Amino acid sequence: MDLSPEHGRHGNKPVNILSRWIPVDSDARDELVLNVLLLGDRQSGRSSVGNALIGGHEFQTGRRIFGDCVTAEYQVRTRRYSRYFRRQGAECDLVLRVVDTPPLLPHPQSVDTLCPEGVHVLVLVVRADLTQGTGPLGRQVERLFGPGWRRHALLVLTYADLVQEAGLDPSSYLTQAADWLRTLAGEVTGGVLFMDDSCDWPSIRGEPLRARVLDLSARNHHTALRVPLDPTSSTRSPSAIS
Repeated sequence: MDLSPEHGRHGNKPVNILSRWIPVDSDARDELVLNVLLLGDRQSGRSSVGNALIGGHEFQTGRRIFGDCVTAEYQVRTRRYSRYFRRQGAECDLVLRVVDTPPLLPHPQSVDTLCPEGVHVLVLVVRADLTQGTGPLGRQVERLFGPGWRRHALLVLTYADLVQEAGLDPSSYLTQAADWLRTLAGEVTGGVLFMDDSCDWPSIRGEPLRARVLDLSARNHHTALRVPLDPTSSTRSPSAIS
């Protein structure tokens, strides 16, 4: 199976990679590159979360005819945030490399090809108003990454505006949520973030999410989670950004 970054396939679905790089100033600042993998069911809002992370509208969102999922192939978008944070007293650029996946759990070889350095942050996306029909996402992710996935994961609940319209705040919503969702919320080290889809400014909407991604990666010392390609192995040595 040829899954080279330039032209790869997952089953019969081509891998669509489009990266947007913002040029760095001539003073050659330090940079931190983080691979962020979006996982979730169909129509969960993965692409909207991706747009919030990159602060643009590059991931296609919405529905196709007959309700088919828009994201039918892997999509990669990259965004550089200049002078986003300071590391060891020096200004540092944050480069987010966001991978959106089709609804079904990605193939291990595809993840390994798209993120050869590993995945720094897993963003699990669940639609807050449609949780009853969603499967046990945590168990599916563990089959892909092994038990270490929890340290690299955060949960994003989309359509939070509908939760507010129902008169619920985040804490009361979680107490009334399905058992699997409460369990998942308690498992992920990065915690739970509610995203309001009524805001059409992804740069503003995505700022809390970008900060959470950076914080979670820092807590893991910017180590990356690797997919165990050997079916008999559940762990693989993490890679770290120096």
